[in-house]
Amino acid sequence: MRKFILTGKYRDRKILAAGLLAFTLVLGGCGAKGGSDAELTLHMGYFPNVTHTQALVMKADKSLEEALGDKAKVEWVSFNAGPAEVEALFAGDIDIGYIGPVPAINANVKSQGEVRIIAGATKAGAILVKRQGAEISNVGDLDGKKVAVPQFGNTQHLCLLSLLSENGLKPLSDGGTVDVVAVANADVANMMDSGNIDAALVPEPWGATLLSKGAQMVLSEDEVYLDGNYSVAVVVVREEFKKEHPDIVKIFLEQHENATLYINEKQTEAREKVNEEIYKATQKKLEDSILEDAFQRIRADSGMNRESMEGFADIGLEQGFISDLPGDDMIEEVK
Repeated sequence: MRKFILTGKYRDRKILAAGLLAFTLVLGGCGAKGGSDAELTLHMGYFPNVTHTQALVMKADKSLEEALGDKAKVEWVSFNAGPAEVEALFAGDIDIGYIGPVPAINANVKSQGEVRIIAGATKAGAILVKRQGAEISNVGDLDGKKVAVPQFGNTQHLCLLSLLSENGLKPLSDGGTVDVVAVANADVANMMDSGNIDAALVPEPWGATLLSKGAQMVLSEDEVYLDGNYSVAVVVVREEFKKEHPDIVKIFLEQHENATLYINEKQTEAREKVNEEIYKATQKKLEDSILEDAFQRIRADSGMNRESMEGFADIGLEQGFISDLPGDDMIEEVK
């Protein structure tokens, strides 16, 4: 924050000097992103989605606000897609965020390390399903089929590309035989019913939703990638914010870990809070049976699997979704 210095003939005027000094002190605490921690606002990014479970539980309980006390206020900012949250991180509008691993890698590369991953959030939580009548019993049967993913370059897309490669297949875009298409999660069921797609690799709760509407499981969450030991959501931080406010980041991580333990120990209560927060953000609630089914395929886990992140980075670079491999400091343990 710029300092106002008294100069010239006013230097010796005590009354005016006192007034200007008071004015300076007021200005020094005005900015939400500057000043002392007492006037700081921590901007938290998240999705109203079951894979961002810790964020939704903390938001419901206001546990982060309570832990921070008068050190900082908390502002929760909701996003629907990773690229939008990445832009907010670059603009300094978000300080800490829950986000998918692939957008997190992309943010780290594009920012040259100024956005870093400091924790895991949830793992697995994605399945490969087929429409009724489709002759698909394994990945090899995707040869000549049309397969949907939520978005090109996202976590599920890269998992599918890895599966295809392991089974000697390629998408049409690479001269192969599998027609991979991007379809919004909400539209997959209709596309299956009309026969426009044969299979889909989707995250929860869309997997559970599709199964409830007649889709059939091809690969469970622990068969999609690395036996399910891969992140579907991680936590990132702006390096500048972390350096300026290490105590705030440490408190956040403590609450993130507490929320992780709570979710694993009291899943029924956690599900209710998650559903309520989803409703507040979207005006829609998930059916209890679908939410319960989805939670069986998601693991709240604050740990990181570097192998999975490096694998995503390799596929992302090969497919042109990132411009370079991230550095060794992409994942940083905050102490």
